[in-house]
Amino acid sequence: MKKENIISRREFIGQLTKIGALGLATYVSQKAFGSTETATNNKQKHRYGMVIDTRRCVGCRACVMACKAENGTPLGIYYTLVFDEILQNKPSDKPIYMTKPCFHCQKPSCVDMCPVSATFKREEDGIVVVDYDRCIGCRYCMTACPYSARWFDFGENYPAVAENTDYAAIPSPEYNQFRERKPHTSPIGNVRKCTFCIHLQDEEGKYNKKEGRWPACAKTCTAHAIFFGDLNDPESEVNILLREHNYIRLKEELGIEPNVYYLI
Repeated sequence: MKKENIISRREFIGQLTKIGALGLATYVSQKAFGSTETATNNKQKHRYGMVIDTRRCVGCRACVMACKAENGTPLGIYYTLVFDEILQNKPSDKPIYMTKPCFHCQKPSCVDMCPVSATFKREEDGIVVVDYDRCIGCRYCMTACPYSARWFDFGENYPAVAENTDYAAIPSPEYNQFRERKPHTSPIGNVRKCTFCIHLQDEEGKYNKKEGRWPACAKTCTAHAIFFGDLNDPESEVNILLREHNYIRLKEELGIEPNVYYLI
């Protein structure tokens, strides 16, 4: 996840003093990427997204546990969550559950706000990622995300990790980097988020559901409520669902074009 034209620390501090944090975010984004408009209008080979059927979800939260197991995330970090709202119109009404991963927007506000270009949208598939080696932990991207889909790694561990068991020695497959969790090393001190399990892609950037190379949440969903696929493929399962059912996108009025859809 390398990007050219990284500004120097001295230039960063100088610009921060002159124009303030908000202005700096715009300055760096333009310097590193040209502009968000240019970055998001490039032709993507794939455009991965999710369709979540709120009518099927039973709130079991198997997706949450599967995600944590797949990515080895520590205490306090969840790449997907399940929220529920109980309708009280009549006693027979059931709760409505909503699974919420990162929305991997077409025009992500988090990318614009990052002052060091540590978070960016991959040109080949539209997945928004974080470069742990570049992230300075400022958390501007967390503020910019309208879905609260980002988390800061404070260095907390589960007891098994703290006790140096065999489980603790297993590196995380995130980004195919297989980092061991050690004090004062990334991703501790970084912002983290859902990646659509890109470490399960093949060399051509494709997933394979039959082979099990599929985002953990969608693969594990007990109610078959989470669907994943290429929104650029008109015959993909996600596009067929969107053609045949009513759907919404959260906070669509913001113009950031989220790639997660909800069937209602």
